[in-house]
Amino acid sequence: MSDHRVAPAGGASPGGTPSASAPAPALASAPVPAHEPPYYAVVFTSVRTEGDNGYGETAERMEELVKEIPGFLGVDMARTPGGLGITVSYFRDLDAIEEWRSHLEHRAAQQNGRAHWYESYSLHVTKVERSHSFERARERD
Repeated sequence: MSDHRVAPAGGASPGGTPSASAPAPALASAPVPAHEPPYYAVVFTSVRTEGDNGYGETAERMEELVKEIPGFLGVDMARTPGGLGITVSYFRDLDAIEEWRSHLEHRAAQQNGRAHWYESYSLHVTKVERSHSFERARERD
């Protein structure tokens, strides 16, 4: 439907992060590959509250929903042992970002995030003007 690949999320979602009480997610096999610029990156940096409080289930649902947004390209996520989470979601254009931002279920999740799941967060939207990828060639047996 769109030209995206989603990195393994391990209980996280675009615009969200793994549960503070969940086990550490498996490392992604590779970052989201470079796409032809221009495109956009939404950088969501957060610190979670204690406990799950329904976060994990909602995160899985958000991951399903964002894949349906035309122009969604993929997501990269990381969390430090101290609890700082960084999620970078990639979108083809600003219309795709706005469609995701205003999606009714996503709006409800955002409200729950402020009420229950985040101690603090910041969100940055940036235009990607240059992009490239590297992947080491694998040796054959």
